[in-house]
Amino acid sequence: MNFIRSTLFNLAFFGITALMAFVTLPATLMKRESAMKIVRLWVRTVYFLERHILGLDYEVRGWENVPEGSFLLAAKHESAYETFKMHILFADPAIVLKKELTRVPLWGAFIRKSDPIAIDRSSVKQSIKSLMSEVQRVKAQGRPIVVFPQGTRVKPTTTTKEKPYKSGIARMQEASGLPIVPLALNTGLFWPKMSWMKKPGKVVFEFLPAIPAGKNSDEVMALLEKRLEAASKKLIE
Repeated sequence: MNFIRSTLFNLAFFGITALMAFVTLPATLMKRESAMKIVRLWVRTVYFLERHILGLDYEVRGWENVPEGSFLLAAKHESAYETFKMHILFADPAIVLKKELTRVPLWGAFIRKSDPIAIDRSSVKQSIKSLMSEVQRVKAQGRPIVVFPQGTRVKPTTTTKEKPYKSGIARMQEASGLPIVPLALNTGLFWPKMSWMKKPGKVVFEFLPAIPAGKNSDEVMALLEKRLEAASKKLIE
């Protein structure tokens, strides 16, 4: 049954994504809000397919830990599932991502219109300088900034020795003075990395208490990793 559900969902997902990206491409030549309406329609359509084909839904815990205005959201990254939900959980998030994604045919145009923080990783020095500048720009807009501290998707069983946390988020906090809100999740149990198969159930997103600015980078990274790994492990168990 899961194979049938997964196959139906995947075919619907890829079909609708390609169709929407092609048919609505002219929206990328209009004002940003026009393109963002398409993005929001797409993520909500995907959510509809998840619920009605896969039997997959989500719940949110710890909303009281999410501040008003701009902040740094440090999220675990176990699947594509949580990236889709950022535009449902938040009105206008700025997602830190690799610049290559903005060059994806058709859909890359919508990614660019979403006004992310796109990092060119070909030059470490230049990417850090660009990142600091972009953080200040998005902070002035009052938008939340979504960061995946491990830099890539990881399996629920992947250890931090295999995929360590990167210190970029601590530098972002130093440059901006923004609090860091850790986001624990268990998406990898239901939407595994690089897998055709998905599972029914309920994903949990849990916002943890914020880490305020003012600590040194080593302390920030140690505290972030400890809290985020423990909470995510608990959700998985």
